[in-house]
Amino acid sequence: MAREHHKEFTSLGDVNQSVDTGKSKGIKRILAFFGPAYLVSVGYMDPGNWATDLAGGSKFGYTLIWVLLMSNLMALLLQSLSARLGIVRGRDLAQANRETYPRLVNFAFYILAEIAIAATDLAEILGMAIGIQLLTGLSLLWGILFTVVDTFLFLFLQRLGIRKMEAFIICLVAIIGFSFLSEMILAKPPLNEIVKGFIPRIPNEEALYIAIGIIGATVMPHNLYLHSALVQTRKIKRDKEGIKKALKMNFFDSAIALNAAFFVNAFILILSATVFYKTGRNDVVAIKQAHEMLAPILGSNLAPTLFAVALIAAGQSSTVTGTLAGQIVMEGYLHLRITPWVRRLITRLVAVVPAILVILIKGEENVDALLIFSQVLLSLQLGFAIIPLIHFTSDKKKMGDFAIKPLIIGLASLITLILVYLNIRMVVEQAVSYFHDSENTYVKLLIVLGGLAFIVLLIVAVVYPFMNKQHEGEIKLHPEADDSIPIEIPSYNKIGIALDFSKNDKRLIAHALGQGNNESTYYLIHIVESAATRLMGDAVDDMETRIDQQRLDKYALELSSRNLSAKSCLGFNDRINEITRIVEENTIDLLVIGSHGHKGIKDMVYGQTVDGVRHNLKIPVLVINL
Repeated sequence: MAREHHKEFTSLGDVNQSVDTGKSKGIKRILAFFGPAYLVSVGYMDPGNWATDLAGGSKFGYTLIWVLLMSNLMALLLQSLSARLGIVRGRDLAQANRETYPRLVNFAFYILAEIAIAATDLAEILGMAIGIQLLTGLSLLWGILFTVVDTFLFLFLQRLGIRKMEAFIICLVAIIGFSFLSEMILAKPPLNEIVKGFIPRIPNEEALYIAIGIIGATVMPHNLYLHSALVQTRKIKRDKEGIKKALKMNFFDSAIALNAAFFVNAFILILSATVFYKTGRNDVVAIKQAHEMLAPILGSNLAPTLFAVALIAAGQSSTVTGTLAGQIVMEGYLHLRITPWVRRLITRLVAVVPAILVILIKGEENVDALLIFSQVLLSLQLGFAIIPLIHFTSDKKKMGDFAIKPLIIGLASLITLILVYLNIRMVVEQAVSYFHDSENTYVKLLIVLGGLAFIVLLIVAVVYPFMNKQHEGEIKLHPEADDSIPIEIPSYNKIGIALDFSKNDKRLIAHALGQGNNESTYYLIHIVESAATRLMGDAVDDMETRIDQQRLDKYALELSSRNLSAKSCLGFNDRINEITRIVEENTIDLLVIGSHGHKGIKDMVYGQTVDGVRHNLKIPVLVINL
């Protein structure tokens, strides 16, 4: 199975194939495959799932545990298909969509995916903020603002590598599981009644509605994008046996991780059933309401504390994976890569703003309504993730012997019909409710037009891959190499050298000389960043500017003594823009620049000059690691 796409656009390129599964032996080799599914599993136990679990337990006791189990089995099948796509074809779901569907359709898929990710982040923000409020007493508004800080945590985790990030998420999952297990022990639920909850039955229409909510909130679209990319962090043998083993190990990984998520959700429902349903409190559906009632009913202050800690852990773990999904979606659909912490900050702000506005305008009591709205937005995207996934994994031309069998296609299609129906029903019910309560004609018209566009796009998602069968064989992102193409060695006549007046200057100049010829002119570039330049720009004439000019002139004189042409170019204040300006004004055709290899917070502090300059220029940039 060829992996022909360029490194720049591989899924999570910085960590793609970073975990070598062939280096270790025995149990370590098995464990090398484990990890991706745990990052995925947090989406199944995020704050958005808690409301349905709490409502199901408080209203119907242990009756709906079987619905959780059924939802978990559905999720396991779909996540296995997602992992199969990534392992066999070396594509994530966004990349596969880009290669198959027309540009306009892909753009619509991309917008919906971004909305879904923002909606997911909104649910995590509200969950974390509520957890912080319950634990510390801070207002919900301050809790929401505090969640912006986790941007830096994500940056730190990403710098540590995928295995450290997986370990961090597994620790948070363990905290969530331990918290609810402890609360369940305090509650002492009757095991015989819990077992009866696995017998499928729906007592009434309200139970059916809550069951629909549980199933509808189970599979999140961003998880399907995420899993297909995360499995590619494992370096495997690309032969038939290697792929077969990877599929097997990732199925075990998914089974363990998603069952852990099932137990967490079951713990929440069982806790709610024991504490509220058994005591006659059938009206507990809000997270804050459940927290407030745990202590007086259980007679222990430990229970609400554990509840709040689990809520924060659930929100934090989900935000990390949501950011990764956002990165995958943007790179896969648009072939656009931006700095991860910038991506993280944008996603977080898009989710924070509506949360703050609702609290300021409507008050904290409307937060639960906002949480429900975020789940409705998620519902809209689900079909556009599952339907293409089934198409791709059942395509024998591209999947070969690893295409899914007719029985699996039938099961996956049935699950898709159920989930899409339930989610459409949820959206329609919300729309009908709005039509009854509102007289705004323009908004109603917008809802109708949006609904029609949604149906048309859903039909295209189903039909187009069948219409596109004329594309035979493996999709190729690059043309075949042509031996007749002449290879011309470039000659650089104007070479820029970005200097910082350190011990590394001589190395940079030496590398630049190695790229030049007798006719080359060397432009010695330095940017003055004194306090005065921030106020006066190039009009400044302070001591630092004069000394820097003298140093550049000294370098130029030394090169001239070797019969080389050299010019001094001083810039002011903004390194990235000034280097770009000097290069463009002097029509320089090669830039030599040093990379100091800063990591983590230092990378932010020092501004990531190399990346900024490289993206601004259209000429070759030679980066020297110093």
